[in-house]
Amino acid sequence: MPDKEKKQGTNISRRNFLKGVGTGTVAATVAPSVLIGSEKAADAQAGDAVANATIQLNINGKSYQIEVEARTTLLTVLRDGIDTSGSNIDLTGAKLICDRGECGGCTVMVDGKSVYACMMLAIDAQGKQITTVEGLADGDDLHPVQEAFVQHDALMCGFCTPGFIVSSAALLNENSKPTVEEIKVGLSGNTCRCGTYPFIFDAVKTASRKS
Repeated sequence: MPDKEKKQGTNISRRNFLKGVGTGTVAATVAPSVLIGSEKAADAQAGDAVANATIQLNINGKSYQIEVEARTTLLTVLRDGIDTSGSNIDLTGAKLICDRGECGGCTVMVDGKSVYACMMLAIDAQGKQITTVEGLADGDDLHPVQEAFVQHDALMCGFCTPGFIVSSAALLNENSKPTVEEIKVGLSGNTCRCGTYPFIFDAVKTASRKS
């Protein structure tokens, strides 16, 4: 996002934004994905008074302005957020499953790295490039990971699939030719209850040959 656009966003400090709001700790274990929110997210627990602010987010190359509460997560904005123009964001590929940073169903990319959207505050995503599973394809042309998942039938119920696809794409961004062991480690933050892991690993290996 250009510097000029950043300056147009909200520049209020976290402490001022959360004035009157109780503090707590937001933590999760994401391996090897980046843990979002860092120490800033530790200030956002519900209190008697919740401040609101209008923030600007860049999602899949499109700019949105959304009014949020301090405690609103990026996942909530993606799925249920409404732009100030009145348009629903309606990006439901990232799934609300565990809501505690454990399963990876809500994985998105922030500045090219995989993160749990349920663990990142929307206000912390300002000035960053957010990519959801809906933003991976180029028009009708699927991302290599998406193509490989279809080729290897790397899904069963499909509920966890968007998170795996985004995590896989982020992995290949950092390591274009991973070994099978590196793929297993790279996707260890995602859970498939149907047990399609061997097909998923094969799909990522196939996609890596196209990257």
